[in-house]
Amino acid sequence: MTVTLSDEARQYIALFEDETGATARDCVVDDEYDRLIFLVTAGEMGEAIGPGGQHVQSVEEQLDREIKLVEDAPTAEDFVASALAPAAVYNVTISENDDRVAYAEVADEDRGAAIGTDGRNIDAARDLAARHFDVDEIELT
Repeated sequence: MTVTLSDEARQYIALFEDETGATARDCVVDDEYDRLIFLVTAGEMGEAIGPGGQHVQSVEEQLDREIKLVEDAPTAEDFVASALAPAAVYNVTISENDDRVAYAEVADEDRGAAIGTDGRNIDAARDLAARHFDVDEIELT
C-alpha cells in the first residue's frame, strides 16, 4: 500500500530522524489533537524515545506539539496491537466481510488506555491502520 506524504509531513520526518536517529515510515499531522503521530520502523522504538525520553522530548520542544510514536509491524493484527499501546492487547482478529474490521481484545483495566482521552488513541490507531493495512474500523472487545 502506498502512503502519500505531504511536504509538511516530510519535513517533520526529516527533523524527527535527525533528532532521534530512528527511521520514521509515516507521519500523520493530527490537527484535531494538535499532535504528530510518527510510525517508527520496527525495532527502533528505543532509539526514537531515547534515554529517559530525551529524543522524543527534544522533538516535542522544537515543534511545540505533542508527539505520539507507534511501532510498525508486519501484519495488520500486530500493527493494530502496536497502535493501541500502551494498552495490553491480548488478541486481534481481522474480519473481512463487507469491511475490514479489526477486533482487538483488551483487558477491562486497559480499555481507557486503548481509547485515550476523547478517543485520541483509538483514533490514531484507526487512521494508521487504514493508511497501512486497509483496515476500515477497529473495535475493542
